Amino acid sequence: MNRQAQAVVLLLLGGAVVRASVTDLYLRYVKEGLRPLLIAAGLVLVATAVTTLWYELRPPATGDHGHEPGDGHEHHSHHGHEPRIGWLLLLPVLGLLLVAPPALGSYAAEQAGTALAAEQQPSDYPPLPPGDPAPVTVLDYASRALFDRGASIGGRRVRLTGFIVAGPDGQPMLARMMLSCCAADGRPVKLGLTGDVPLGLPNDTWVEATGRYSDRVGRDPVNDAEIPYLAVESWREVPVPRNQYE
Repeated sequence: MNRQAQAVVLLLLGGAVVRASVTDLYLRYVKEGLRPLLIAAGLVLVATAVTTLWYELRPPATGDHGHEPGDGHEHHSHHGHEPRIGWLLLLPVLGLLLVAPPALGSYAAEQAGTALAAEQQPSDYPPLPPGDPAPVTVLDYASRALFDRGASIGGRRVRLTGFIVAGPDGQPMLARMMLSCCAADGRPVKLGLTGDVPLGLPNDTWVEATGRYSDRVGRDPVNDAEIPYLAVESWREVPVPRNQYE
């Protein structure tokens, strides 16, 4: 590609990054705290593209009638022989602008083992948040259920939000993807369900489940890690949350 084409690709890429960052689209791919860095990176790309286009399209200075060999301009006569693979840079741009892949969901959860490994050591957990039921994340409940054996939960009711994923026995489980940085390192946290189990829902249906601690424990066939259970008392379908990751 010549420099003008490179600048156009940079402009499109930077614009796509800025567009994803100023909306909630970026939450499908990275943690919420990375938004300022994404906006800054997108603006730098846009500024670089605009500067390059201005430099390439500006009228030549008076008296600039030619170029000496070795002054950096003779490469323009050979750009037709450069590899065209650079145009592949347009693919992620088109992906962000036109396709926008969804956040990780049930398919990713089925392919990966639960993120809670058996070698993790118990720790002191703070009291549950106030309220009845107490709002907790899937990760918080799973950690307390496995490594605290429910001691910090006691007999209190909890409320969790996650998406449905089919378990190894075909029964629905509640899951939530956990990110360390971005979707590339996303790992699922899975919960088995007993009691009023939400049957008949397709994968990736988001539900809010209310229940109590269950001492039942299963095994994840992917990595043989323990999966805690929730004794569901009630549940309801909810819209997809703004941030689908924990």
